[in-house]
Amino acid sequence: MGCVLGREVSSGIVSESKEVQNLSVESNNNGKEGAVAAKKINSEVVEVQNDEANQKKEEEKVVDGEKKPRGERRRSKPNPRLSNPPKHLRGEQVAAGWPSWLTAVCGEALNGWIPRRADSFEKIDKIGQGTYSNVYKAKDILTGKIVALKKVRFDNLEPESVKFMAREILILRRLDHPNVVKLEGLVTSRMSCSLYLVFQYMEHDLAGLAASPEVKFTEPQVKCYMHQLLSGLEHCHNNGVLHRDIKGSNLLIDDGGVLKIADFGLASFFDPHHKHPMTSRVVTLWYRPPELLLGATDYGVGVDLWSAGCILAELLAGKPIMPGRTEVEQLHKIYKLCGSPSDDYWKKSKLPNATLFKPREPYKRSIRETFKDFPPSSLPLIETLLAIDPLERQTATAALRSEFFTTEPFACEPSSLPKYPPSKEMDAKRRDDEARRLRAASKAQVDGAKKTRTRDRAVRAIPAPEANAELQSNLDVCPVGCFYQKSISSMFRSSCWSESYWKLYLLEMLCAVLSWIITCFQLCFLPLVFLSCCLVVTTLDRVVNGESYLLRSIKLAECNLFSS
Repeated sequence: MGCVLGREVSSGIVSESKEVQNLSVESNNNGKEGAVAAKKINSEVVEVQNDEANQKKEEEKVVDGEKKPRGERRRSKPNPRLSNPPKHLRGEQVAAGWPSWLTAVCGEALNGWIPRRADSFEKIDKIGQGTYSNVYKAKDILTGKIVALKKVRFDNLEPESVKFMAREILILRRLDHPNVVKLEGLVTSRMSCSLYLVFQYMEHDLAGLAASPEVKFTEPQVKCYMHQLLSGLEHCHNNGVLHRDIKGSNLLIDDGGVLKIADFGLASFFDPHHKHPMTSRVVTLWYRPPELLLGATDYGVGVDLWSAGCILAELLAGKPIMPGRTEVEQLHKIYKLCGSPSDDYWKKSKLPNATLFKPREPYKRSIRETFKDFPPSSLPLIETLLAIDPLERQTATAALRSEFFTTEPFACEPSSLPKYPPSKEMDAKRRDDEARRLRAASKAQVDGAKKTRTRDRAVRAIPAPEANAELQSNLDVCPVGCFYQKSISSMFRSSCWSESYWKLYLLEMLCAVLSWIITCFQLCFLPLVFLSCCLVVTTLDRVVNGESYLLRSIKLAECNLFSS
């Protein structure tokens, strides 16, 4: 029994021991033939064990169910996904200040590190926000260095949440490349439930630079950025890592022009020879490949290469090439630009959402027509990276050898790139929000001037509300139910009764009156219906029988009274 359950027993011995048990049962029914066969199999088990142990005494111990000596036990290899450290190592890490929930899931990634305290950093500004994290610009008080602190959101009481967070740490510790952001430390404590990841501070991201009105990339600059991006992806893929969220805001750039791939929160390990199902709910919508939109769970490096192709076309075009608002719209934009999948692809892929999103009429590929103003050497690379079939996108290594990087003008050196003021995607959003607010304010002022009438000029002294109706102050000035909270006179005296709001208030008052009429009608209508039905029944009964049932009942009651 010990040779079957022991960790050191090979699969051959286990399978053969099962045959021994089966044949021993058959020997009770078949007699001597079953016993001879069982005896023969037993001798084969002993021979296999002799080959592994090479000593007679150890072979007898295994047959008797005893364990082998410690020196010959097969040590189990650590699982890179779980990264469970030995118990003695976990104890040392907890003693050093690491929380136990962190050492349990990524203990090996903590080797050689000491946890930093949160009070050893001073937050300066918030520079980024994601679904699972916030990023801050901070100052290391001990060294005076400016760093980026990424606060990860997770629940340390939920094992799956902790594993999800730990995966990013394990991946960052595995990668080491000039074009991949480097994890410099962790901020936590033994009693803390929060975790900060410490990174080098980068002044820009590609989305912020591309959205800046003062920035216009030249072809050598685009080649420089794309070469760094593909080099970083090549390193990730060669080390069994899929990023799964390549986009402009995740491509950081320092003042020296060096691009680094960041934000590995959605990244995952993968092995092309031993594939396992993965979620399709990854990659930002504008950069998501069609196979993920169609529900694929078996994919590889093609998802990152599709995103890289979108980035290349975006840098050359100066704007996102497929900005869909929904998954259906995104697929439609992909089909219009890259063509719909062929019938062979639909058959071999067997995607879950193929029947839902398969177009009735095939779309023709139009990349060269749409991007006819792009440099000619870029079109073959864009055609390859934006192939509908993931296998046709090849690899990052093949992309680096493409004609785009081997023809003039060549990629410039990162150090020769222009020096830009700090610009990130959040800065671009702030600029857009401010511009939108100013446009709304100016438009409201123009509309208000057009609607001004001669008879209204006498009441110009009443302060008008702010032009932007989306401001919180405007929402607080006059709530929708102000008619029920104020008297009629105060309502007309208040600033809420202005030209911008009277239609809304009038509509609300009409709805309230209509609701009151319907309620009264219901209360009066039901009794009327009941009385009408009684009248109709009584009338019909009188017509048929000459008198109503009610009168007959009264007469019958009088007769009984007098008879008694």
